[in-house]
Amino acid sequence: MDACYWHACIQLANREYVSNATLRERFGLESSKTAQISRLIKEAVAEEIIKPVDAEASQKYMRYQPHWA
Repeated sequence: MDACYWHACIQLANREYVSNATLRERFGLESSKTAQISRLIKEAVAEEIIKPVDAEASQKYMRYQPHWA
């Protein structure tokens, strides 16, 4: 969870957002681990660590930012 939050902060500082792909890249995971990262993102959103940039975007294009942004 902490790594997800800090990744969101770093991405925001770089004027980018968190996605499933950026988290997989950060953790060094293959594209076959998409479901695992999706669960992590879902938990982080539920705990209000991160939030969607556009809550109405399709799941495929969903991007996230730190909760305070």
